[in-house]
Amino acid sequence: MNLLEPLAARYGPWQGTRPTEIAEEAPETVRAMPVVLRMEKAEPPRRTPLLEAAAAAALAVCLDERALPGGEWHDAVRAWVDGRIRKIARRARGAHWQAAQEFPGVTVTVDGAQVRALVPGRIAELPKEIARLQISGSDLPSDEPGPAPDDLPALLLNPEVAMTVGKAAAQVGHGTMLLASLLSPVELEAWGRSGYACSVRTPSVAQWKQLHPGDDPAGAWRSRRVIAVRDAGFTEVDPGTVTVLAHWP
Repeated sequence: MNLLEPLAARYGPWQGTRPTEIAEEAPETVRAMPVVLRMEKAEPPRRTPLLEAAAAAALAVCLDERALPGGEWHDAVRAWVDGRIRKIARRARGAHWQAAQEFPGVTVTVDGAQVRALVPGRIAELPKEIARLQISGSDLPSDEPGPAPDDLPALLLNPEVAMTVGKAAAQVGHGTMLLASLLSPVELEAWGRSGYACSVRTPSVAQWKQLHPGDDPAGAWRSRRVIAVRDAGFTEVDPGTVTVLAHWP
């Protein structure tokens, strides 16, 4: 069973199901996935590999065998996916990064950049070692990653919306999850063999508009294998803003 199926029902309503209504959550029950970005002061990572690692790590937690029914992560991941898929990116270095490795999750490394996505849980119950990690206060400059490989899923950042590296990390993680929710079991298995490798790029405004689903999300998925990530507007951007286009090659 693919734990991400509820996302297909909510974000892909053209598939014959109605979007699931999510009840408002009391503050003490709000769940989120902590996404820990390794950002060493002396040798900070490049922005693009860090975002690619974040996108793969978030999905890897959801599709890990420990998240399957009967697995030790299943209840926590399922409860989170059934609600609002919040992610909170935190930065760590040195001993704090090493401490984060002790908590359940998956670490992904891309070109030296490292991200650990942790099993989601209630924000109010975060371990102090994770809760003390800073959420904001640093960013990374844009880099020049070159052309994206044609054979990898692509997460395309909105070229007209400024996002911090933490915000972008959460959004590309949403993108891989939504993409995975719509794939066939064969496609998903093949992606898993690569460790959910993907590319993150910022297209030109013209390219963005060409790929954007617009008012025909069903047609965009059928013809271009593209799905949009629309932000809830809790931080940095307005509600409903399309932050990422996720594209299956």
